[in-house]
Amino acid sequence: MQLYQLTTPEQVDDFLHEFPTAAIFKAGTCHKTMQGFSVLETFLKQYDLPMGFIRVVESRPASNHVTDLSGITHHSPQFLLFKDGELKFGADNWDITPHAVAPVFEQYVPVRQEQAGEVKGNLEPYKGMLHAYLGGELSDQMFQSRWVNFFRDDASLRSKAEFETLSRLFGDPDAYHGGLHQLVPAGQRSDLQDAARTLLEQLEKF
Repeated sequence: MQLYQLTTPEQVDDFLHEFPTAAIFKAGTCHKTMQGFSVLETFLKQYDLPMGFIRVVESRPASNHVTDLSGITHHSPQFLLFKDGELKFGADNWDITPHAVAPVFEQYVPVRQEQAGEVKGNLEPYKGMLHAYLGGELSDQMFQSRWVNFFRDDASLRSKAEFETLSRLFGDPDAYHGGLHQLVPAGQRSDLQDAARTLLEQLEKF
């Protein structure tokens, strides 16, 4: 998988010049970024597409430069596909879906000869919360509150497998936008201890 962090306007220009067919992903500050990237990651494993990513808060000039180049209003997360420097496709927020991007990859991006590996995110904060809960340091409601708030603010670039696994315990805070699981009301999981123990075992395998 070809991922390149872009932090300046000059790097954006060099990236689009070096790769005639390329994409730019603008990463925001909440779990919408994680969800949007998890959709794209599935395709990046199958298609040979260099992708530049911009952490918008830290690299605002680079993000603004992409807005000027594309003529597309800034959003984050945002996926933009360029060919020979010309914008061919753009999708924002909850519109970054398999249904929307599949035809674009099929039309513009060559298929990989070998499937790429998955992106690996930092799972230690989640493991730490699970250990604290299972060790009796957190009540059910405090654990759920801390988990859901951390998940909502997690803007990591994660694989689809990681995103699905992390959202399985309490659900997706924005499931009404097409998330994988409805958010579970606080205190209503009677099997929470068992579910937390199972999830910790799954995270240890990533």
